Amino acid sequence: MTGKATTVKLSGGGRKMPYVGLGTYEVKGEEVGVALRAALECGYRHVDTAASYQNEEAIGDVLQEWLTSGKVTREELFITTKLPFIGTRAGDVAKFLQKSLQKLRVSYVDLYLIHSPVGFMGQHDEDHKPVDSEGNRVVDPNTDLESTWRAMEDQVECGRAHTIGISNFNSVQINRIMKGCRIPPANLQVEAQIYHQQKDLKAFCHKLGISFCAYSPLGAPYLTNGTGDRPPPLKHPRVTSIATRLKRTPAQVLLRFLIQLDMIVIPKSSNPDRIRENFQVFDFELSQEDMSSLEALDCGKEGRIVKLEESRRHHEYPFDIPF
Repeated sequence: MTGKATTVKLSGGGRKMPYVGLGTYEVKGEEVGVALRAALECGYRHVDTAASYQNEEAIGDVLQEWLTSGKVTREELFITTKLPFIGTRAGDVAKFLQKSLQKLRVSYVDLYLIHSPVGFMGQHDEDHKPVDSEGNRVVDPNTDLESTWRAMEDQVECGRAHTIGISNFNSVQINRIMKGCRIPPANLQVEAQIYHQQKDLKAFCHKLGISFCAYSPLGAPYLTNGTGDRPPPLKHPRVTSIATRLKRTPAQVLLRFLIQLDMIVIPKSSNPDRIRENFQVFDFELSQEDMSSLEALDCGKEGRIVKLEESRRHHEYPFDIPF
């Protein structure tokens, strides 16, 4: 992607998804309220959340403020939420989406994602991280992605979700969905950052008309030593050098890099100044030389930071194949 386009047209109805959204993973309560207000004030219209983040209610309160005051219309907003790990079953899809809609205080979401191909078995609907007596995740041995997808399609047909998609799926799992679907996935959300650029998976999705959204686009700085021996992406000399020369922040360089690779980005922050800076990525471009320099930092699978190790015991664990 080049130029100053700020949205991506999704397959299946032509809904436009903003290239930059506010990520809200593990931002809760008053903190997420402050973050979302700051984001909306500086122009964000794309909000990414999930049932398992346990912040939909706080997000819904802010959205309701803005909608009732007339500061924004529902049509201007793009709201993404996700079916939780404990709901990855056909019979639970409608229930969990309805719960999310009630908390978000909206009648539909613009995009509903299966959060993971891995299913957990919670003891109740808020038991998002169920563990057994030995501290292991309680996985669902009967997870059936194809039947879960059919239930996701029902949510589009009844108007609760305008589009549907998937998160943390690999190419084999996506192929299985594509083989029997009535409504193809409109979006795939996965980790993508300079060390893990997901080139093969993105090319695979592009051929299928599936848009590509990068979570942790700044390299998940909240994870301790997530990059191993490599410097955090925000501190890599190549990134900081480009940022200094262009008079931009390292975060703006990292986000612009992914946007020019035609990826939607959802940087997480609760700092209003950083939230504003992260949105200021449409008034400059990286040169081909800078792009090539950053593309050369790709480490393939070895660059992955978010590994979902707690899901490894599940038969649908997605990260053991090349892409």
